[in-house]
Order: sequence, then C-alpha cells, then structure tokens
Amino acid sequence: MAGNLVAIGGIRQPRSGRHHILSVLVENKAGVLARVALLFSRRGFNIYSLAVAPTDDERLSRITMVVDVETAPLEQITKQLHKLVNVLKISEIDPSEAVEVEAMLITVVAEGGSRSRVLELVELFHGQVLDVSAERLTLMFALAPSTLADVEALLGEFGIVEVQRSGRIALGRLPKPVRRVTRRGKVS
Repeated sequence: MAGNLVAIGGIRQPRSGRHHILSVLVENKAGVLARVALLFSRRGFNIYSLAVAPTDDERLSRITMVVDVETAPLEQITKQLHKLVNVLKISEIDPSEAVEVEAMLITVVAEGGSRSRVLELVELFHGQVLDVSAERLTLMFALAPSTLADVEALLGEFGIVEVQRSGRIALGRLPKPVRRVTRRGKVS
C-alpha cells in the first residue's frame, strides 16, 4: 500500500488520480457489508476508506467507499458490485464535485501552557472538546479529509495518545442556480 500513498502534512493519503469515491445503496440486511468486503478481498481490490450507515429509509443503507483503481479498473469493480443481490444502486462521486467529510476522535497531551495552544487549534478548525483530564484532551473534528490530515499533523506536535478516523463520507454537490443575462445586460 505504501506505493499508493503520498505524504500530506506528514499523513499518508491516497494519490488523487488513483482513487474514486463510490456511493453504494444496499438493502439494510445482515451480511450485506460482509459480502461486499468479501468481493473486494477475493478480487484483490483495495478499499482505502469505508463508511456505512442507514439512510432516511430504514430499509436501505449507504456504503461510501474510496477505492484504489490501480488494483482493478473502476468498471470491473462496479460490475462485480452489481452482481451482488442486495446492491440496489452504485454511483461514482467525482471528488471535484463532492462535499467530503471525515470525522476524527483524537486524544492529545495538553499540559500547562500547551493546553491553550491546543484549544486555539480546536477553535480554529471548528472542533469540539469531548473529554478532559489534567494532562490530556479528547477532541473531535469533522472536516474535509485533507484538512483533517493537517489538523492531525498540527496536533502531533503536542503528542498524540490515541487517534481514530471514521472513513470518508461524501455526497454530490447541489446544482447552483443558473444566472441569466437579459438583453439590457441585467442579471436576473
């Protein structure tokens, strides 16, 4: 996997041209995620990130995957997924036309004078303090993956005790209204 990653802010990330975001709508039934993961494992496809949650319809779940297309063509991946009975819809989300977020819980050393500097970073990146002790803080951030990597690198200077990242979730950007120009040059 090391060949598929580049360093961004000290954190290794997938190279942008090699990965794609897939949004897979599936039936919310036991074993569906296991079958999807098994398909990827059997075919030797690399999943860089995986997030699963129910949708607004309790019968359905959405699997958001960032897949490495160096290991197999994207078309082959989607064809294999379509063969699974519980898969209802597969959409590729273009990263340039997506809203992407990843969550991170991180416990950092925050003693004495360093605590105020850590709290400044929390405020700057719109994070939250979830737990406090005399020497440590547990923080939460929900940001674009590249920004999250930068935050993790900045907090690393204080000493990271533990970190957990959720995996990427994404939705396509909403269409923007079209601006029309009238004959008199006015925008309507």
